[in-house]
Amino acid sequence: MPLITVKSSVASPDKTAVETLLKNLSASLAKHTGKPESYVMTAFESEVPMTFGGTTDPVCYIEIKSVGTMSPDKTKSMSQDFCQTISGAIGVPTNRIYIEFNDAKGYMWGWNSSTFG
Repeated sequence: MPLITVKSSVASPDKTAVETLLKNLSASLAKHTGKPESYVMTAFESEVPMTFGGTTDPVCYIEIKSVGTMSPDKTKSMSQDFCQTISGAIGVPTNRIYIEFNDAKGYMWGWNSSTFG
């Protein structure tokens, strides 16, 4: 049920680099949320037309969603980890990355013809 979606204005790295990034994000998100990695989903979208601060310089928007595992300490730790990881992987400066955290209710998250609540 944990999900991390990365959208960026930068050109996509090669397929192997994207797959490596997604696998690293998957393992990290499982660790941060305490959920089995078998439930983690990752997504990466490049070349999204975006602005930040009124410019089209490289920018990134990340969404992190999970059921019942977000706390101020966890989101702070995830922000630091994922900003550094994304910046290193695709070259977007950390001060041009926004992250939205969403602590979903179980009944609002569907999977396998049911929900988690």
